[in-house]
Amino acid sequence: MSEEHGLGFFERYLTVWVGLCIAGGLLLGQLFPGLTAAFEAAEIAGYPVPVAIALFLMIYPIMVQTDFKKILRAGKSTKPIATTLILNWAVKPFTMAFVAWLFMRVIWSPFIGHELGSEMMAGMILLGIAPCTAMVLVWGYLSRGNMGHVVVMVAINSLSMVFLYGPLAVLLLPIADVPVPLGRVAFGVLAYVGLPLIAGHFTRKRLLEKQGRERFEEFTGKLHYVSTAALLFTIVMIVSPQSNLVLSNPLLVLLVLVPLIIQVLTIFGIGYFASKKLGLTYDDAAPTAQIAASNHFEVAIAMAITLFGIDSGATLAAVTGMLIEVPLMLILVRFCLKTQHWFPGVRGEPARESRKVN
Repeated sequence: MSEEHGLGFFERYLTVWVGLCIAGGLLLGQLFPGLTAAFEAAEIAGYPVPVAIALFLMIYPIMVQTDFKKILRAGKSTKPIATTLILNWAVKPFTMAFVAWLFMRVIWSPFIGHELGSEMMAGMILLGIAPCTAMVLVWGYLSRGNMGHVVVMVAINSLSMVFLYGPLAVLLLPIADVPVPLGRVAFGVLAYVGLPLIAGHFTRKRLLEKQGRERFEEFTGKLHYVSTAALLFTIVMIVSPQSNLVLSNPLLVLLVLVPLIIQVLTIFGIGYFASKKLGLTYDDAAPTAQIAASNHFEVAIAMAITLFGIDSGATLAAVTGMLIEVPLMLILVRFCLKTQHWFPGVRGEPARESRKVN
């Protein structure tokens, strides 16, 4: 999406479509109870094949519109990278642990008990120590952020997770060992970073060199709908296998939603405020705060199932994180778009006028 391109009708009401897709996924899981088994029978490194394809289609259009030179330039910008790393690994895991403890072991404890509260607290912590490495590409794209910075941070966070996820889990959870799903992490990076980046780079290069800027803009103007449609399809495919767990525990889901919303808004606020104080431009500040606020719920769900079981409070908490993150992050994307004028412009330019988003 170019800087001048506003949100169309489809993206403007994306939160509504996401809500409908979540509901559709829950309904689909109830109508076809064998769907989970079918997914598991066709997996690549823990990702169902339809989801893997959707991830590629979700990110490829974004990569087509990302100038590879911006990625190289972003890799040399130490301030945004350092800020994002500190937020992801030195701040968010501990704010999530505190919020989880406060609600699950103190506020909600009289209603859910110590054992279930501990499990739900563990699930929230597993979310907090897994920085998002897929959806943030969409959030950065929709908020007109610096996609070079987003791509660099996706790569750095993916590598960091291999080394830091286990130690942080051991530190924050009352367990002795936490295996990192290396196959899932590696395949995820390949599927929604590596291949889309390569394919997008060569598509962009060929179109601009052979057919010119006008044809390129025409192509990308249509292609961005593919990304949004793939996002919605991914939501349906991820939600449907978890429908029994969610629908059989609606009250518990509600109890998890409250602290998770507080956590996401808190860490986003910290990231956005810190970015402003550090003098980051809007196109770096928006994705910095968004990356900090997002979680890699696929890894968190997998780890919760591995450690506590599919019907545990930990898994329910991780799945609830998936349900709330997409609509909440879309709201924050709109907030970012409306507050662009709070920050200096791109690379020292004057601040851009914020555009009205209905």
